[in-house]
Amino acid sequence: MQSNAKVSAVNAYDVSNTSVATGGDSRDARAQQEAEQVARYRLVIEEGPKTGSFIYKTMDRLTGEVVKQFPREQVVDLMRSADYSAGAVIDTRA
Repeated sequence: MQSNAKVSAVNAYDVSNTSVATGGDSRDARAQQEAEQVARYRLVIEEGPKTGSFIYKTMDRLTGEVVKQFPREQVVDLMRSADYSAGAVIDTRA
């Protein structure tokens, strides 16, 4: 990693002890569900195969599964190729 990278704290919310209102307020119940779903995922940033490139992964905290990744794994594989450069995915020569 780069030595000049900035790391800062983010707010964390504990939603495990929050109770859902039983009075029928669906907004509270829905907000509770959304908060639980958001708390389930975390963002992981890894250094990519090329200098200055990064891989962003949304991971499920419970299963460890990668839910989303940018760039996709196929693009990361292309980046590992010696003859890859940005814009070199399509060959437009006739």
